[in-house]
Amino acid sequence: MPILELNDANLLLAASTIQTGGLVAFPTETVYGLGANALDAGAVAAIFSAKGRPATNPVIVHVRSVDAAAEVAEVNEIATRLMDAFWPGPLTLVLPKRANVPDVVTAGGSTVAVRQPNHPVAQRLLDIAGVPIAAPSANRSEAISPTRAEHVLASLGEKILILDGGPSEVGLESTVLDVTVDPPRMLRPGMVTVAQIESALDTKLASTLGADVDIARSPGQMPRHYAPNTPLSIVDDVWAVANAARHQVAVIAWSAPRVDDYGDFMIWVLTDNPVVYAASLYETLHEVDVAGVDEILVERVPDGQAWAAIRDRLTRAAAK
Repeated sequence: MPILELNDANLLLAASTIQTGGLVAFPTETVYGLGANALDAGAVAAIFSAKGRPATNPVIVHVRSVDAAAEVAEVNEIATRLMDAFWPGPLTLVLPKRANVPDVVTAGGSTVAVRQPNHPVAQRLLDIAGVPIAAPSANRSEAISPTRAEHVLASLGEKILILDGGPSEVGLESTVLDVTVDPPRMLRPGMVTVAQIESALDTKLASTLGADVDIARSPGQMPRHYAPNTPLSIVDDVWAVANAARHQVAVIAWSAPRVDDYGDFMIWVLTDNPVVYAASLYETLHEVDVAGVDEILVERVPDGQAWAAIRDRLTRAAAK
């Protein structure tokens, strides 16, 4: 099935497909998601099959409103404050699930991850379909997440209905926060930062990052994820390493090369602005991955909260 341009007829087709147990790839502000009716266990199972996703990796449930979130999760006072501050937007909250949420959504766990996307196409699809939509990224498991409809097509092929909503604005998956514990705990960093969350709550988050439970409460916990087919390495002095390489390399950097740093290798200089860098990272990785090089060298990004999500994605992309 070809990529579908955005119009009312195709939105209705996509919503009908969701309602009748099918799969739809659709844009959000973070990345493109592969969606199914979150209350239909068979439809959600089809997501796992299409992606080759392990059943131990839960998926996020996308909802159209705060009220809709309460239909699938037990919303507490902390969650309400965070929803008021950051929804719609790239913040996912882990909450106790309600009985109507199938176990396949939550990897058999007692919690569910929910968020309200801030993208007009995703919002219209949720409104028309009238059901919560479970949606991980619309790509094969562990591969680079898609930020354009073309990325979805290249990864999943023509059997999936794909709604084209243009490039994703944020470009990285949402921040995931576990609010079943006090204080809340970050499970996956995103572009909503720890500092922003702590300011909204007027409290410090738990100091540890990630889950220490037997059943994962959030996606994005696997050691290797978001990875290109081409081997990727994170290095400090990327220009020196590239110039010394005896094989074909491509460089992804945030700092501008010095005049004498231009060697016989391919260069993608992004930016030293983490928001802009994040928005272009996956698109750049998709482009570099088909450039025919032997290795991708990525300049280590700066320390600090603003770069935390980018460090996380690159670290997992480089994992062997």
